[in-house]
Amino acid sequence: MSAINRQILTLDEFTIQSLRQFPHATGELSTLLRDIGLAAKRINVEVNKAGLVDILGETGDINVQGEEVKKLDEFANHQFMGVLQRGVSCAGIASEEMDDFVGFDDEVSRQSKYVCLFDPLDGSGNIDVNVSIGTIFSIYRRLSPLGSNVTKEDFLQPGIMQVAAGYIVYGSSTMLVYATRRGVNGFTLDPSVGEFCLSHPNIKCPDTGKIYSVNHGNFFQYNEGVRKYINLCQNKQKETGGPYTQRYIGSMVADVHRNLIKGGIFMYPGTTDKPKGKLRLLYECNPFAFIVEVAGGKSTDGTQSVLNIIPSELHQRTPFFVGSEKMMEELEGCLAQADAKTMA
Repeated sequence: MSAINRQILTLDEFTIQSLRQFPHATGELSTLLRDIGLAAKRINVEVNKAGLVDILGETGDINVQGEEVKKLDEFANHQFMGVLQRGVSCAGIASEEMDDFVGFDDEVSRQSKYVCLFDPLDGSGNIDVNVSIGTIFSIYRRLSPLGSNVTKEDFLQPGIMQVAAGYIVYGSSTMLVYATRRGVNGFTLDPSVGEFCLSHPNIKCPDTGKIYSVNHGNFFQYNEGVRKYINLCQNKQKETGGPYTQRYIGSMVADVHRNLIKGGIFMYPGTTDKPKGKLRLLYECNPFAFIVEVAGGKSTDGTQSVLNIIPSELHQRTPFFVGSEKMMEELEGCLAQADAKTMA
């Protein structure tokens, strides 16, 4: 029998160990992260047998985004809502799949410090073809007084106010990555014991890379600055840091995860018909902007860090660019040149 490697920490052990560094901490955030891990395990089970049970395809419902709701989207949303509502560390939730936020109206929840926003299953359109999908979440300290019901203002906070953010990738292995202001850590699910184990400690985003992720099909609908940067990526030579490789899965979690680990840039610009873009500020952009910036990368909506945007509605959309610092600086240079040309 092989010896057990006690140097490997589970998610529970890691959060408890982190808690010991702050003697006055209540442990609510650690508990909330472990609850999210539990919901992720349940979703992972269904994702892994999606082709064998009646959980593929649409439900027949349309969500607030005007999109057909996948059965797995609905299942994932119910799992997160149920686990967080039965826990002791979350006062309310907002989900990409729901029209409005939900406050948990019980005494324990009203005393909780945090609210959670999430996209329960990003990229679920890929599940039918066995492509990696994921969950994205964001945690804020509530603004309303403890003991009261949460309000919409608790959720409409700029991304810079996030206490923690993370995502789960359901792929060849299942991985949970989360960030606090102290750093970014990744945990891989060990199916033999059913635990997330620390596999990627203290993740740092490389300051440059050779991967750019964008939907080339919309190239002629992007503004001049974005087109200029894409052309720059395509024409990179060895002496200028190239050649670059274009990789676009169509599952944001998978694309950004790869670029975070290997170095790269992810772009979802606005288009002529959708100038505000497609991605949701609160459920997709803010969490990834927080994670990547904590890891040393950058984010922008084209004019400012995504984390500085003050949201006005729960399902607000924004153009989104995130990735390695030097690649982002090249992008910002192209955008600035195009803006200067327009103003001349």
